[in-house]
Amino acid sequence: MSIRLYVGNLPEELNRQELEAVFAEAGDSITTKIITDRKTNKCRGFGFVTVKTDEEADAFIEKFNGVIVKDNQIKIEKALPRAKEKSDEQSSVPSNGGNPSGKGRNNKGGNGKARRNTSSNSDVESVQPDPRWAQELEKLKQLLAAQTSNS
Repeated sequence: MSIRLYVGNLPEELNRQELEAVFAEAGDSITTKIITDRKTNKCRGFGFVTVKTDEEADAFIEKFNGVIVKDNQIKIEKALPRAKEKSDEQSSVPSNGGNPSGKGRNNKGGNGKARRNTSSNSDVESVQPDPRWAQELEKLKQLLAAQTSNS
């Protein structure tokens, strides 16, 4: 089973060969991928590295996390799994958005895709902020509370 690692804070001038050169010490057992912008074809600031085992992933993170690449200190962590929608959920939703006549749909987005609101109040309460931004988020909440109490 292969383990996918997220590599963040990459410079936009970086290409795949340069990233592979940085990780050359890890050997040939890794594969790299840089996520690029479609219009400019420049690095979007992150990419992925795939290693074979969980132990290799831990050793890779320990060795390369914080390495300087073109004046940027890269960040490496285990990538979150991709969210896949269940086909059962898709088949149970009518294609006309629940409107039997199919009329009156607001499709001004231009791409023909309808928006779904997947969050509810209980979902919002259960979501925890990223700990790196928790202090800033708390300050913003306090400012917002002060503004709403003043008006």
